[in-house]
Amino acid sequence: MNRTQLKRSRILRMAMSDTGTLEEEGKGEPFVIRALKIALVVALYWFVSITMVFLNNYLLDSKELDAPLFVTFFQCVVSVCLCWVMNALSTFWPACVDFPSIKVDLKVSREVLPLSVVFISMITFNNLCLKNVGVAFYTVGRSLSTVFNVLLSYVILKQTTSFYALLCCGVILGGFWLGVDQEGAAGSLSWSGVFFGVLASACVSLNAIYTKKVMPVVDGSIWKLSYYNNLNACFLFLPLIVVFGEVGRLVSFSRLGDLNFWGMMVVGGVFGFAIGYVTGLQIKFTSPLTHNVSGTAKACAQTVMAVVYYATSKSVLWWTSNMMVLGGSFAYTWVKGLEMKKAPPPRDSSEAGEKLLKGESGV
Repeated sequence: MNRTQLKRSRILRMAMSDTGTLEEEGKGEPFVIRALKIALVVALYWFVSITMVFLNNYLLDSKELDAPLFVTFFQCVVSVCLCWVMNALSTFWPACVDFPSIKVDLKVSREVLPLSVVFISMITFNNLCLKNVGVAFYTVGRSLSTVFNVLLSYVILKQTTSFYALLCCGVILGGFWLGVDQEGAAGSLSWSGVFFGVLASACVSLNAIYTKKVMPVVDGSIWKLSYYNNLNACFLFLPLIVVFGEVGRLVSFSRLGDLNFWGMMVVGGVFGFAIGYVTGLQIKFTSPLTHNVSGTAKACAQTVMAVVYYATSKSVLWWTSNMMVLGGSFAYTWVKGLEMKKAPPPRDSSEAGEKLLKGESGV
């Protein structure tokens, strides 16, 4: 095992421990300093995640360019380029930049391909949901990932779920249906957006299952997996862009030579790449449970910001649906956290941490 893998395994062990390893890291450090570091890391995660959602919404909601597949394809290209940049920096400055060694290995690329198909489905449906429902309803529209995770874990992996966890899923489902009803009552419901949100939620769960199967192929490295996923996606998106007629829309796009437009596209790709890093950083400085709680709180703040920014008026029942979704998600996280503490420790301490680190990048 090389230096990078050793260091990453250590970070994952830190991510899986609620206090132990972190306390060792912070010995002799004043509480105020540690608290400030944690606050800055959480703030960075919120900033990157929320900015990425609003930025993607801006790029996808363009009235002039209706090409969501091309936008997603371009972000994958940016991610691949950034992986090569990080690889070069880690080669020349290994003490400052920690990144695994990457190359184009066709055998690995072929073995990762089934996951890549799920991956491009996930990010495509996610972006189509965001394009059609907007940021305000996005949290509810994409809220069924937890429900699909429970369902697919039982169907594919034969893993059962506790009664209390199922109860939390029931609350999430209730909030989802209430949110759809209230969007319809307000006249702003997009059934295509809801449909894409449900498909995106299902793909998120499938992505988690396939990630676990493919991880040994990339030596357990999240960054390598991200590299091969995005590399495969670049080629898989090309025929889709042609089939769905986006080439003609690109040719007739009036801002094709506008540097500001391409600058925004590059920034969107950078934020999509950065979310993987800040997710791992937040887990490292807090814990997996705290990360999920932070993500739920971030989704709540994101919804409020969208309503205020777009100056929309929402009913009490609409807000109730959001609180049900967020409350159910928080409760599910809490229940699973308690169950993990009661269960015997996993054979591979990095397993749960890898699941958390895989997730929000590109989504």
